[in-house]
Amino acid sequence: MSSETTNPNLPPQLLLTPREAARSLRISERSLWAMTSPRGPVPSVRLGRSVRYPAAALYQWIAEQQEVPVGIR
Repeated sequence: MSSETTNPNLPPQLLLTPREAARSLRISERSLWAMTSPRGPVPSVRLGRSVRYPAAALYQWIAEQQEVPVGIR
């Protein structure tokens, strides 16, 4: 998710920058901003003036977006 090489000694990244989150979702930062709560459904966290996206919440949001085929329940 980060452009840095992964260090196995570091804990997993909990919060993503808007650029990292947009790249992970394969959308533009502008599209991500339009979809960020409270304007849209994408969960975010404000840290002072910064906006970050919790990785776990993004995974959950993606899972919720998957469509269930008609007739399957």
